[in-house]
Amino acid sequence: MTHSKKPVLAMILKGYPRISETFISNEIRLLEQRGVKIHIISMRKPRENFTHKSISEIKAEVSYLPSTLEGCLEELFGSEDMDAGLKDPRYGKDDEFTARVDEIWNVYRETGSEASFKHMLQGQYIVEKILPGSDIFHFHAHFAHSPCSVARNASRLSGLPFSFTAHAKDIYTQKPEKITAKISEAKFAVTCTGYNCDYLQSIAPEGKPIHKVYHGIDLNLFSSDKELTCSGPYEIFTVARFTTKKGLPTVFKALKKLEEKGVDFNYNIVGDGDEREETLKLLDELELNGRCNWLGTKPHEEVLEHYRTADLFALGCEIAPNGDRDGIPNVLAESMAMSVPVVATTVSGIPELIENGKTGLLVEPGDSDSMADAMERMLTDQELRKSLIPAAKERVHEIFDNRYWINKLADVYEQYGIKA
Repeated sequence: MTHSKKPVLAMILKGYPRISETFISNEIRLLEQRGVKIHIISMRKPRENFTHKSISEIKAEVSYLPSTLEGCLEELFGSEDMDAGLKDPRYGKDDEFTARVDEIWNVYRETGSEASFKHMLQGQYIVEKILPGSDIFHFHAHFAHSPCSVARNASRLSGLPFSFTAHAKDIYTQKPEKITAKISEAKFAVTCTGYNCDYLQSIAPEGKPIHKVYHGIDLNLFSSDKELTCSGPYEIFTVARFTTKKGLPTVFKALKKLEEKGVDFNYNIVGDGDEREETLKLLDELELNGRCNWLGTKPHEEVLEHYRTADLFALGCEIAPNGDRDGIPNVLAESMAMSVPVVATTVSGIPELIENGKTGLLVEPGDSDSMADAMERMLTDQELRKSLIPAAKERVHEIFDNRYWINKLADVYEQYGIKA
């Protein structure tokens, strides 16, 4: 494989594009603006039928991997037979090919996991179908679970280095020893909060670097100078996936308590997810449907309109039973930048962005009584709003500007020879 004057960074993603992962597409877009040439390798095709407008600014070539075990076998060996690689005419004749197939089978024999087997096959697909002539010289995966596994496998099979960015679920739903093993093989690792960084450093082999790089948000897009005070009926807003770690039942129960206190409000929630039906049933049980509207998934342009009319943003993040948790949800920073005060919880990296009583109000996860009190205070204490909203906006500008952090990330890349 020969390198052109412009070596290519392969970015391995779970899916592309994804509405809920604008922090990744923004990173790619800004790295391209810095001059980094990127090839996106996605483990599956998009599930949504629309994207944010910023996706159109990305110039990277996109390759999609076979997303099923059967698809991998068929694409690589012309058969869905699990023994297809061993029956391939290249096996036993081409030393490099034989070594790859042997490694894939060794992983399967060791783990017995079809997911691990598929990830090895996806790694081979990258090496055989994407790598030749591509000028790819480094793999970087977003998320420490399956994308990192694929990147590590492609690295093992090709000899090219890999690195990864760890975010949230991918960190805390894996056994620590699995992440330690990935860190030990990776050239470096990045994560998006100080909370994550401390944890990863505690399980990393000595001397292996973990770099903290916040996602940041586009402060040109999320910008608003609205009236600091408000009056009823109040507009309360949430953007979240319907998943346990978002703590939406805590928000809904707090809304019921607000109603019982005589607070007049309307509530809008944007988002979707596997637990949507189960979660929305709670609004029926609480008899809140007359005040609450589920709006589905929306592009940035429509979300911005809701920020502009909202008096309060609420999110009830918690640690799920399987260990899943958020880092710092970007929607909190977006709200603060849009002059919408935030009530949230003390989970994970959220206190790195929000200082209770100064740039927002924080309560313990699962405490709907305290959340209701904080919501009422944020809506009715106009002096608090006058001091807190400008301070919150200043805080976001101080630590969450994505252009600052993309330059920091580019500096990290350059330390390891990944240059524009």
